[in-house]
Amino acid sequence: MDDNPDVARRFGVMSIPTMIVFKDGQEVSRVVGAKAKGQLMADFQPFL
Repeated sequence: MDDNPDVARRFGVMSIPTMIVFKDGQEVSRVVGAKAKGQLMADFQPFL
């Protein structure tokens, strides 16, 4: 956000960390906030 405020604004990133998954140029998932590794793996497993 600090280094690229235009990109953060374009994607509506208001908090760090924010992870966004895109498919064919469209956002399909967004995870905001710190999470444990296991939870992140579960959240992103459908996209791997």
